[in-house]
Amino acid sequence: MNQLSRFAFTVVLIAAATSSNAQQSPPPSPPAVGVARAERKPITESSEFLGRVQAVSRVEIQPRVTAFLTKRAFTEGAEVKQGDLLYLLEQDPFKADVQARQASVAQFEAQLKNAELALNRAEQLLKTSAGTVATADNAQAAQLSTQAQVAAAQAQLRQSEINLAYTEIRSPIDGKIGRTSVTEGNVVSPSSGTLTTVVSQDPMYVLFPVPTRTALEVREKLAQSEGFDALKVRIRLPNGDIYQQTGKLDFINNSVTGNTDTLQLRAVIPNPAMAPEQANREAHRALVDAELVTVLLEGAEPISRLTIPRAALLTDQGGDYVFVVDKDNKATRRGITLDPSATPALAVVADGLQDGEQVIVEGLQRVRNGAVVSPAAMTPSPTTVGQK
Repeated sequence: MNQLSRFAFTVVLIAAATSSNAQQSPPPSPPAVGVARAERKPITESSEFLGRVQAVSRVEIQPRVTAFLTKRAFTEGAEVKQGDLLYLLEQDPFKADVQARQASVAQFEAQLKNAELALNRAEQLLKTSAGTVATADNAQAAQLSTQAQVAAAQAQLRQSEINLAYTEIRSPIDGKIGRTSVTEGNVVSPSSGTLTTVVSQDPMYVLFPVPTRTALEVREKLAQSEGFDALKVRIRLPNGDIYQQTGKLDFINNSVTGNTDTLQLRAVIPNPAMAPEQANREAHRALVDAELVTVLLEGAEPISRLTIPRAALLTDQGGDYVFVVDKDNKATRRGITLDPSATPALAVVADGLQDGEQVIVEGLQRVRNGAVVSPAAMTPSPTTVGQK
């Protein structure tokens, strides 16, 4: 009984101590969170659209005469200059034809000279009793007829020289040449179709459709400022990199595409050759004809917009929202409307927040709507805020 009494007494003491400690422990402190102020910052308005690169000039090389192809003078996929020889056709038959036409011209020129001498004699005899008007008229008609024959022979010679020149197929523009569809030894003719294609390289067009509403906004901006200089165009390449060159709009189509309710815009952008990584390699260019890219249509000048860090932004079925901390350190859920203009680091708020309000950026997983928090300034980001 003494041992049982001592055990019971010990249990009572432990229970009393535990109860005392529980009564003395302080309540849990509010969760610590990092906050940032919603504030106005200069933001470059930007909208994204899918677009396609298009060469400014595109030429399909076709033969103009029928002949054997004797030589291909270019490397497929290389860049060529205007006037460079691409194909050489068999020339001997055309050279022979030119020589025959030259002989014909010489023959008729000799006949013309004789006709002019005969006309001159007939006119001299007409001044005497030995000549007649009929003889002079016949001599003049013969001279004029021979003169016409000379002109016709010269025209035929010119046509033969043109045909001879067509045996050298040269590039009409600077650009990049494609693969050849015909190899040496084959007969080509005007009905053979396209031998190869040359597309210009610098600058390039970028065509992209935009919704009609956006197109109207673009027109308003252009009308209120210095025309096409009010907007600039940048490109995101298929690998995700931002192309370093900047372009500008130069054309807005005059009709809306009915099945998509879009209007096509066109920008022109430089496409310079980039130095090769190795000395023995050929220079290359970033943009390729018919390439699919993302077009960033931006304002030329930044404008003031209410911004918050993107890390503060939350989204659920109800839309976008943030947690706002009031003067009593209470966190309240607040629905917001975002503006399309944004940067990788900042979200632009169109409605739902006021300048100077504090939003929770760090510790969001510990926040409950209506709960008290312990706010502190957010940890500075290692990257420059707003840098694109």
